[in-house]
Amino acid sequence: MDVCVIGGSRYFGRRLIEELRDAGATVTVVNRGSTPAPPGVTHLRADRNDEGALRAALADRRFDAVIDQVCYTPVQAAVAARVFADRTPRYLLTSTVEVYAHLGRPGGPPLTEAELDLAAEPVDLQLPWHDQQFVSDHYAEGKRQAEALLTRQAPFHVVTVRTAHVLGGADFTGRLAHYVERIGRGLPVAVHASPQRASFVHEAEIARFLAWAATADFLGPVNAASREALDVRELCAAVGRVTGTEPRLVGGGTEPTSPFSFDRCYAMDTGRAARLGFRFSAVSDWLPRVVEEAVEKAAEEAAAAINRQRVPA
Repeated sequence: MDVCVIGGSRYFGRRLIEELRDAGATVTVVNRGSTPAPPGVTHLRADRNDEGALRAALADRRFDAVIDQVCYTPVQAAVAARVFADRTPRYLLTSTVEVYAHLGRPGGPPLTEAELDLAAEPVDLQLPWHDQQFVSDHYAEGKRQAEALLTRQAPFHVVTVRTAHVLGGADFTGRLAHYVERIGRGLPVAVHASPQRASFVHEAEIARFLAWAATADFLGPVNAASREALDVRELCAAVGRVTGTEPRLVGGGTEPTSPFSFDRCYAMDTGRAARLGFRFSAVSDWLPRVVEEAVEKAAEEAAAAINRQRVPA
């Protein structure tokens, strides 16, 4: 199995590369080179936004599958469709639960793949997708349009993995750390008046799922999430059990709500993944340990900060 991973320099992308490598796949990583690739893989340096540079870096290479970890816009998807047209029969786009955001549905049953009609999703390549702030502000739309463009226009088979909110010890986003810090210090946590449930997945498990999906034969969108969706109150309770502190939840003020407090449903149905042969774990199987890791990491960072202050100038 010869697999190309675009991106994958950190978090579950790095775990994915190691998962593929350890399973015996030949792995090629394509990124800008800001972080060294894991040992035992081929590392090609190119900016995926530069079509010419990407073609030059790939040269005449062919792959059994491509996993795109860093496609955020339809423009990037269009470049990928052209560059990999004759290089692979199978292309996996790592997408997100955020593609359902515009459905705006509080409560109700978990979201299924069919609720997003990619055939009807508008694609606008003329929007300012070159502007990083615009891309950040339109993350969900960019991912939806990228899915739609690849699904409708790519000359290879496409799988879009709609990933739940990822939690793990290597999280660089600071979202879980927000709860660990505030709850551990007895500080208030801002939440919606009626927070809605969301799906989560462990970093190691989403890496395994992506590696598994690369070798499977199904097509189209698939939700990827652990069982047992949580709302922010349940997440805070889990953090409180580890820190030994009762969470102080507040709402209705001017302070922005905390990262995993949602006013719409982000719980996903993973029945399709199960029917295809992959059964996800339950959140309760791994969340306590992940919170413990976040607590340990916070303690290490605090100790390091104190040590830096003690070092003479």
